[in-house]
Amino acid sequence: MTPSRQPDRTARLLLRGGMVIDGTGAPARAADVLVEGDRIAALAAPGTAIEGDVGDMTVRDIAGLTVAPGFIDSHTHDDGYLLAHRDMVPKVSQGITTVVTGNCGISLAPSPAADRVPQPLDLLGPRDLFRFPRFADWLATLRAQPAAVNVIPLVGHTTLRVAAMDDLQRPATPDETARMQALLAEAIEAGAFGMSTGTFYPPAAHATTREIIDVGGPLRARGGIYATHLRDEADQIDAAIEEALEIGRALGTRVVFSHHKLAGERNHGRSAATLARIGQAGALQPVCLDCHPYPATSTMLRLDRVRLARRTMITWSEGYPEASGRDFDDIQRELGLDDDQMLARLSPAGAIYFLMSQEDVDRIVADPRCMVGSDGLPFDKHPHPRQWGTFTRILADTVRERGLMPLETAIHKMTGLAARYYGLPDRGLLQPGMRADLVVFDPATVTDRATFDAPIQASEGIAGVWVNGECVWDGQRATGAYPGQMLAPA
Repeated sequence: MTPSRQPDRTARLLLRGGMVIDGTGAPARAADVLVEGDRIAALAAPGTAIEGDVGDMTVRDIAGLTVAPGFIDSHTHDDGYLLAHRDMVPKVSQGITTVVTGNCGISLAPSPAADRVPQPLDLLGPRDLFRFPRFADWLATLRAQPAAVNVIPLVGHTTLRVAAMDDLQRPATPDETARMQALLAEAIEAGAFGMSTGTFYPPAAHATTREIIDVGGPLRARGGIYATHLRDEADQIDAAIEEALEIGRALGTRVVFSHHKLAGERNHGRSAATLARIGQAGALQPVCLDCHPYPATSTMLRLDRVRLARRTMITWSEGYPEASGRDFDDIQRELGLDDDQMLARLSPAGAIYFLMSQEDVDRIVADPRCMVGSDGLPFDKHPHPRQWGTFTRILADTVRERGLMPLETAIHKMTGLAARYYGLPDRGLLQPGMRADLVVFDPATVTDRATFDAPIQASEGIAGVWVNGECVWDGQRATGAYPGQMLAPA
């Protein structure tokens, strides 16, 4: 493996003449930004950041542009993509400098045997990526061969189940629970920030609340994160929220409500009540949530989601590869199959489901506890556009075009808020002494280009991205630098 390259502590960069949005939510202001090595050295009034000759300093004039802390993608499935595509173009091209992995109960490690990778674990990529018996092995590989972005790792409860249990269609036995506890303890010791669950999915659907609390026992010693893809995000969402809150209280962890949504037309509008409940809980225990700005979600192909959605698009299919990028209904008419026959013909497969209301999405994005998370599935043949466009879509559509929140508020959600929730003391804010994760963009032109019909397209208007002081995106392409770090819990 290529050893991790140490940053040049003597390198100096001056971003001159731009507007600074510092990640706190404070108003933008004109300032020069001086970077020395991997740290922000100074913010100063234009023309005063340095004295005398700039010498060998790299100076970049960014008049008319805005500089902000690098964006933190608080919900990803990039565990394997970090290894297979180290330049992380889908992320750095939209200003992302840090990704949270291991969400929805699925993490690449501790890897089950390659012949035991059931859905939804396969959403993380090809089976040959599942080669890390211990969570520490995956972390060590990424430390030795880093990607272009930083990583906040979670360990998935579903992955633990697959590694510890022969029969997933029942609750765990005491011995199996003990094995999962040991695997989680090892992962926490190695550097995991917490645990995620995905009881919505078949491999974990039979896990009881008690099982999750018992498996999560190792979290009690250090708190951390409990991120959950709720057991139900449709008719039974209220009970699912209460279960998550109970688990968080029992483990002494922050609860992250992953990709908060209300699925199905009969549930549209209920976000007002669910957000009120989460806010009420927040007065008694640490809670937060993440979401993306699209009224469609994506995961494995499931008939219950097909029947809830007003439209379903197939993202990939092993059984019928030519289905990729096409609507389920069109393929069904063409093949003359009923729903069950369609599932059998296409599976294993993935799909995009148009089942949320934009009003709910907008309300959730605006909630003061809500971070931004793409939830992209990077190996999908025809992915949801959120993998390439989530952050720039918020800057363009949510902020500039529809005016649903100030730019400074949106940046705070993408940076300082996420850094605080995940316990990153030296990232997420543009202040002296902080790590030099930075994005420069044009607020007048920045936009997503990824669409549901053509989802693999880089954003426009991101003029430069720096991770730990090194440029990883020059405005047009990845630079080939890999300064990303495996971050450690505070």
